[in-house]
Amino acid sequence: MNKKIKIILFALIAIGLIGFIAYNYVMYGGARNLENEETNFSVTSASITSEFTTNTETANKKYLEKAVAVKGKISAVNGNEVILDEIIICSFKNQDSSIKIGQTVTIKGRIVGYDDLMGELKLDQCFVIKN
Repeated sequence: MNKKIKIILFALIAIGLIGFIAYNYVMYGGARNLENEETNFSVTSASITSEFTTNTETANKKYLEKAVAVKGKISAVNGNEVILDEIIICSFKNQDSSIKIGQTVTIKGRIVGYDDLMGELKLDQCFVIKN
């Protein structure tokens, strides 16, 4: 092979490998496993929603992106989403068939935000830690 073709081929392979690594880092590098993480806060649904409605900015600084255990009563189940006390939306990775409407549970998840227009607190990567 010509030296020029070898250099071009090597450069294309290098660019492809760098692109593949970058894609995997962006898509899967930041994934957390909350089951192995320590819980930063254990609260009731009423107390945490009160903090967010009183002062959203302070509550965001305190809770955002943290692992939190929230105790509340299940008011709705929609596929992989569970709603606690009609105000906290918990997104599960997998549907949990053991939870039922009206049941009081403690759910661990990561606080991802508060929608002050709708008055909803959102958690993701949720799972039940106590029934």
